[in-house]
Amino acid sequence: MLTMLRREYAQLITSGAQLVLILIAAQFNSHTGWLICFGLMAFISLFAWMSALRRLRVVRDIPTSRIASAAQGYVELTGRGKLLPDKQLLSKLTGLPCLWYRYKVERKTGKNEWHTEDSDESNGFFLLEDETGHCVVDPSGAEILTQHKETWTESEYRYTEWLLLHLDSIYTIGQFRTFGGSSVALDANEEVKNVLAEWKQNMPELLKRFDLNNDGGLDMQEWMLARQAAKREAAKRMTAERAAPDVNYLIQPPDGRLFMVSNIPQEKLERRYWFWVWAHLAIFFGSLVGLGWLLGHKVI
Repeated sequence: MLTMLRREYAQLITSGAQLVLILIAAQFNSHTGWLICFGLMAFISLFAWMSALRRLRVVRDIPTSRIASAAQGYVELTGRGKLLPDKQLLSKLTGLPCLWYRYKVERKTGKNEWHTEDSDESNGFFLLEDETGHCVVDPSGAEILTQHKETWTESEYRYTEWLLLHLDSIYTIGQFRTFGGSSVALDANEEVKNVLAEWKQNMPELLKRFDLNNDGGLDMQEWMLARQAAKREAAKRMTAERAAPDVNYLIQPPDGRLFMVSNIPQEKLERRYWFWVWAHLAIFFGSLVGLGWLLGHKVI
C-alpha cells in the first residue's frame, strides 16, 4: 500500500492534474469554482515542484559507481539488465521475457469512463551488470520508469503494460549492500555456543559421543571434551562462511530516500525533471496570480 501511494505521488510530477482542474472549473464556470481550482493548482504544483527538484538533485548530483568498487550505502549504478540464470519471467499480458512488468486491465463503463478490473506487477529479482561485476536488484518499493509501454483495446476492454526488458540499459539509485563471506561478522565464542546449543537438542547423541564412563551425564572432564569438539566444529563453520562468495544487492533505502529503477538514460531523466521543476514553478506562481485576480474581483 505504501509503495502504491509513493508511486502515485511520484506520478504527480509529470501528471496533467492541473489541466484536469482547469477543465472542471471551466465546466462549472463559477467564481467559487475558479477559486477552488487555482487554490488546488497552487497546492499540487508546490508539492510536485518539491518532488521534481528532489529527484533532479539526486539524479544530477550522485556520482555513478562501478559495481565492483561501489561503497556500501546509497549509490547510483548503470549497466545492462539481465535475467537471473535460473529464473525466467514472462509479462502477464504479452508473454514477453522481461526483468519486470506492470499491467492494468480496464473495462469501459461510459463514454469516457474506464473501470480497472485487474492490475498487478512483478516483484522478482534481476541482475544488473557492468564491465566490473554484477549485483542483484530487488525492485520492490522502487519508482520504476520505463520507455516500454503498450496500450491496446479489445472490445470494451483496454489493456496497458509496462516492461523492463532483458538486456535493457538500466539506470538505478538505491541502497547497495554486499552479503557473503567478506561481509559476515563472526564471533568465535558465540559460534561455539550455537554449536553446543544445537548438540544439546539431541542429548542421546551428545551422551553417546562424550559420556565416557556411561553414567548418563557429562562430568567436568567430559564437558571440556565436548567444548573442545564444539570449538573445532565452530572453526570449520566459520571458515566455510568466510569462503562463501559475496553477493551484491541493490535494495530500497531504509531511510526513505529515492529508490529508482529506469531504462531511461540519465541525461534524459535530468532534462525531464529540469523541465518539470520549472513548469510546476510557473504553474504555482500563475495560480497565485489567478487567485489574487479573483479575490480582487469578488462577485457581489
